[in-house]
Amino acid sequence: MSGLDGNFVELRMWRVAKVGPALLRMASGRFGLRATPGLRFAKLLGTGSGRTFTPRDADLHHWALLSVWDGDESADEFGGGRLVRSWEAASEEHLRVRMTPLSARGQWAGAQPFQASDQVGHCGPVAAITRARLRPARALSFWRAVPPVVTALSTAPGLRLAVGIGEAPVGLQGTFSLWESGQHLIDFAYRDAAHRAAVQQTEPARWYAEELFARFAVHEVEGTYRGRMP
Repeated sequence: MSGLDGNFVELRMWRVAKVGPALLRMASGRFGLRATPGLRFAKLLGTGSGRTFTPRDADLHHWALLSVWDGDESADEFGGGRLVRSWEAASEEHLRVRMTPLSARGQWAGAQPFQASDQVGHCGPVAAITRARLRPARALSFWRAVPPVVTALSTAPGLRLAVGIGEAPVGLQGTFSLWESGQHLIDFAYRDAAHRAAVQQTEPARWYAEELFARFAVHEVEGTYRGRMP
């Protein structure tokens, strides 16, 4: 695939057997990302099982890299580089999702990394990323509100994959979800009662010091997660 220019987004996830070396790669990988040609934004992320979207979900055997590029050619070049090769060599399983933003609101670490592009008529799979910085005093209230949403998400029609992602297991957390179509995502976001109730609570409960929501057109999915291609 080539010719996807502008705000091109890639999510890579790896499953590893050894946790210690993965932690070292997470620490050193930030230096490897600096001054990478074509790279606009990048975050090395821990992941969670997605069963509760709380700290106890933390999965030390799955790690992720979210990156935003000038175009897919820059991402291709990076994919053959040292950092990705080191993760691939150590991994037992990998997943790569390539996409372009359809809509985005909010900020991530004070920036808006996803510049939405005009893709009228996209009718294929879509993905969604949420990311929030929780107010410490409001975290328990947030986690109490999560279980009904998680239950609804796990059985939502059209859901292919839901994974917790975050720069830290406490306070900085988000989700990556992959859907068969934009309509399936819309149906869950706006018509599911549990999710709608949680959204309505967000402002009065003051859970977030910062939040972001972005929706993407999915162009390519390669590999597997927990033995299954989403």
